[in-house]
Amino acid sequence: MRIVTSSWFVALPDDIIRIGISRGTPRGQQGYKMYRALAPGPWFRSVDYDTYQKRYFGMLAQRDAADVVSDLERLTDGRDAALLCFEPAQPGPAWCHRALVSVWLYERCGLAVYEYGLEDEGFGWRHPKLPPEVRVSSSTR
Repeated sequence: MRIVTSSWFVALPDDIIRIGISRGTPRGQQGYKMYRALAPGPWFRSVDYDTYQKRYFGMLAQRDAADVVSDLERLTDGRDAALLCFEPAQPGPAWCHRALVSVWLYERCGLAVYEYGLEDEGFGWRHPKLPPEVRVSSSTR
């Protein structure tokens, strides 16, 4: 199973299972599953990036990354998965929590989780939905 990140509003191939990791879903969406364990906390719109990163990584630290991957494999029956939230890839806000998921899965499981359609931009700490000031030139810190 391959895992990518994307926006609810990106057209994905039919063979990629759409998994929501946002707190809600856009109206009119169909054909998706939700994985609330990766949704941000209720503070997600009220804090700056540094606070958001600290809180979100704190949430993730309470989870076992291998268990999360196993959960996603069960949700998709082993098919490829796209982890979705609201922010568009380009143009759009400079950052999104799905990039932090990419960092976490790389650091904990060695998984390369790219932004769908922007694979050349990298994963982990190179993920394109990280703020430019924290992105690094390699996927390890």
